[in-house]
Amino acid sequence: MANRINRKIIWIGAAVLIIALCFGCCAVYLSDYYRADLEAIEAFAVGREVEKAEVADGLIAFGDPHAEIGLIFYPGGKVEYTAYEPLMRSIAANGVLCILVRMPFNLAVLDVNRADAARAHFPEVESWYIGGHSLGGSMAASYLGSHAGELRGLVLLGAYSTADLSGGSAKVLSVYGSADGVMNREKYEQYRDNLPSATTEILIDGGCHAYFGMYGEQEGDGAPSLSAEEQIAISAGYISDFILRR
Repeated sequence: MANRINRKIIWIGAAVLIIALCFGCCAVYLSDYYRADLEAIEAFAVGREVEKAEVADGLIAFGDPHAEIGLIFYPGGKVEYTAYEPLMRSIAANGVLCILVRMPFNLAVLDVNRADAARAHFPEVESWYIGGHSLGGSMAASYLGSHAGELRGLVLLGAYSTADLSGGSAKVLSVYGSADGVMNREKYEQYRDNLPSATTEILIDGGCHAYFGMYGEQEGDGAPSLSAEEQIAISAGYISDFILRR
């Protein structure tokens, strides 16, 4: 009887240890993410006067809250969402209300429907676009796929869509850099047919994966010939033209 009790205690102890190790590994993984470069972001904002407001927990709005057109943006995987403030600020300066979304543990896959809160907060917006960077772009595409006819278009930055959007009415813009070393090019080509045939595709010469935001270099990325400021300015121009084009 004593041996049975001892064996049971050992098994329980081993199970508790395994669970604790799993939780510990998850905590380490989730706490290891790319932080926004606050100094660079503050420097970028100088001279670019755009209204900014935290309108709800984890939702930052840039631009005129009464604008007719809005863009909801999902951040890249394991990237602090405020790293994309310069991009949002640049697009908003052209008349688009931009909503930057914080994701649980910096992973858009954990809250694909986060756009619902943004849309509900600005009911006056007549035309919504959704977009994102890397994993955020893929999750934005998934959201669009499950809300057919509710949004006007999609913006993919260094990303591809695993959702089939080829038969929908939404228009799509896909932008990536020639020096992007993170985006899986094979999967990009594999899922190309998921996008409408009229998709606008832009290759930024010298652009990399990380420089759609300001969070420094990303592991595995290529060597860019542009600065983050330059790539953001170029990207904002293409995105604004795409969204505002009637």
